[in-house]
Amino acid sequence: MCNTGDQQTTAAVHVKEPAATIVEMLKDVTLYEGEDAVFECRLSRETTQDAQWFLGDVPLQSNEMNEIKVQGTRHTLILRKVTLEDCGPISFKVGQHTTGA
Repeated sequence: MCNTGDQQTTAAVHVKEPAATIVEMLKDVTLYEGEDAVFECRLSRETTQDAQWFLGDVPLQSNEMNEIKVQGTRHTLILRKVTLEDCGPISFKVGQHTTGA
């Protein structure tokens, strides 16, 4: 703001967060029924952008069967005690970027 006594003008600063990209893609996992499946990917930067895990087309949330963790740029999904019904595509999406396994 600039104030000269009888006149005043103001301006604002707007800062946009650069988009994060996926720099370490998901890898396929093969294991036995009852084991935990662990999927990890890494982003180019820490971000406040919405990131989402999917099993098929179903968005996943952290609960007793799925653990979702974020440590800096590393995003991890753990599917606990998988069954044959858990077979299928896993994907991770952030902004316009997606990786799958």
